[in-house]
Amino acid sequence: MSQNNTNNLGKVAVLMGGASAEREVSLMSGTGVLNALRAKGVDAHAFDPSERDLGELKREGFDRCFIALHGRFGEDGTVQGALELMGIPYTGSGVMASAISMDKVMTKRIWRFEGLPTPAWVQVKSAEQTLQAFAELGAPMIVKPAREGSTIGLTKVVSADQCAEAYRLAAQHDSHVLCEQFVAGDEVTCPVLGEAHDPRALPLIRIVAPDGNYDFQNKYYTDVVKYLVPAGLPQGEEEAIQALVCQAYQVLGCRGWARADVMIDAATRKPYLLEINTSPGMTGHSLVPMSAKAAGISYEDLCVQLLQSAGTDSGAAA
Repeated sequence: MSQNNTNNLGKVAVLMGGASAEREVSLMSGTGVLNALRAKGVDAHAFDPSERDLGELKREGFDRCFIALHGRFGEDGTVQGALELMGIPYTGSGVMASAISMDKVMTKRIWRFEGLPTPAWVQVKSAEQTLQAFAELGAPMIVKPAREGSTIGLTKVVSADQCAEAYRLAAQHDSHVLCEQFVAGDEVTCPVLGEAHDPRALPLIRIVAPDGNYDFQNKYYTDVVKYLVPAGLPQGEEEAIQALVCQAYQVLGCRGWARADVMIDAATRKPYLLEINTSPGMTGHSLVPMSAKAAGISYEDLCVQLLQSAGTDSGAAA
């Protein structure tokens, strides 16, 4: 992409940092995006909503925003709503799709209603209910906050005596706690680009973590996790999962980009949708840039492409 193609993008704020539990990851994502946009000739500036009033975006004449915020107050529809009120186009999904996708329970309810496969689950409000969920769902069981990302507050429960501590850990991050049936098998992730009516799935990445432990530390701060692109799945599986993920993206009304996580049951080879991330990471360890690279899209071009797709729920674009 030539520098001339970026001249019409105007003054751009890269929103990064924020107040969520994923602040540090967001700062890494935002710095990468900022440098990439500047390398492409974009008039891009860092903007941390936890340190500055969002109203300054309007007062300082920003034309559009690249949202590199992760987690609550950045990925959950709140920032999107503020930008809607100011009429500033932004990257990623709109208010409703962002809010729903941030809440894993609401996401699963919609997917189930639409007939899309997702693991069985129970929402709980106490350690006692977590124990009851364990009796219903069986071992292993995943316990996690319903509205956090990056595996924060997540526990893989294999015995009843772990339930109370698993609930306590998840509840530290969110009053809504999700207990989910564990699906043993291959873990893959699939990025999607484009509008809800015309999504494009990028190549799948298969994630191979030590002892299946794809936690926050391994995800961002070590090199022990293997990411396989091509994913090396049996014939036809990748295409089927890409189609499923595009459906999942469409029924939630996502736009711009997202990344869905999927488990493939080892016994049946059936894929199960876990969650969808509407403001994926853009760090050196992040998966969307890795998948885009496999599709022939550089990190810099991906950032510009996403910025060019910025819009609002009302359809306005800069």
